This record gives sequence, structure tokens and C-alpha cells, in this order.
Amino acid sequence: MAVRPIIKFPNPLLRAVADPVEVFDSDLSSLAGDLVDTMHAAPGIGITGPHIGILKRLVVIQVPPAAKPGIYVNPSVVEASTEMIRHTEGSVSMPGVTEDIDRHARVRIRYQDLDGNEQLEDADGLLAVCHQHEIDQLDGLFWTHRLSRLKRDRLIKRYDKLMRIL
Repeated sequence: MAVRPIIKFPNPLLRAVADPVEVFDSDLSSLAGDLVDTMHAAPGIGITGPHIGILKRLVVIQVPPAAKPGIYVNPSVVEASTEMIRHTEGSVSMPGVTEDIDRHARVRIRYQDLDGNEQLEDADGLLAVCHQHEIDQLDGLFWTHRLSRLKRDRLIKRYDKLMRIL
């Protein structure tokens, strides 16, 4: 497997809607492996095809860090609790800045595995947050758009300043 370059904010690919995966083959498995390696190198706990410029509905999440990475093809939220939680979020495409986001506390995800078999997964807490964050990314909704305009503008200014220093 390989570590791939991560595209950085404000690249327009981060706002593009990813296409459904239709072919379940060795190329898809290889891409998933590359996403795992890239996520570890970032480092991060979740990554999608769009983060590396591949507009396919493929997600890798590893929560907790000692767990085996979960690979989700064509994921979608099919149920969500009314209870909300606030969690600090960031992105491998916008390193160095984070902000608190409100998300559903529990979700049920429908997805396919690497063989194309349909699966369901119930998640709560951090895993539920990760699923929602990454599925938003697949839908072209970058995490900063869950913030108020004022918070988003301040965060982008912090990020721009950080990038000038590096």
C-alpha cells in the first residue's frame, strides 16, 4: 500500500459530491489500503476518497486507535438519534485547526464492505461523530460549513496564518 498526497483546503474537490462505488475489485481494495496508510501518516482517525482527490464514496475510520480500521463503501446514515453531542473536529485536509461541532449522538449506518455486501452498523459517541463527518465529506459538505459564519471565518483566518508560518 502507499501513502497518497492529501489535498488541502480550499481545494474545490473538497466541496465535490463523491460518486458511488460500483465496481468491487482489487483496485478498490488497493485504494482502501492506501487510505489506511495515508490516514495513519497524516495522522488522523478518518479519511475519505475525496481527501486524496478520488471522488469515490469510500471511507476509512479507526476508532479507537488500537482498533482495526473500518472500511465503508457507499455509506449513508439511515437513522439518527434526536439527542445531540458536541465534539471537537478537524480535518486531514485542514491540519492544525479544530472547532466544536454539534452532531447526532447515535447513528445507524448502511454501507457495503469491500466485497459489495450490504452491512449495518450502529455507532455512538466519537464513532458516530466520525461517520457523520466523513459522510458529509462524501456529500461535498466540508466540516467547516457546520460552523456559524463567524466561527468559520475566524477558523479560516487561523488556518491561513498557520499555513503562512509553515
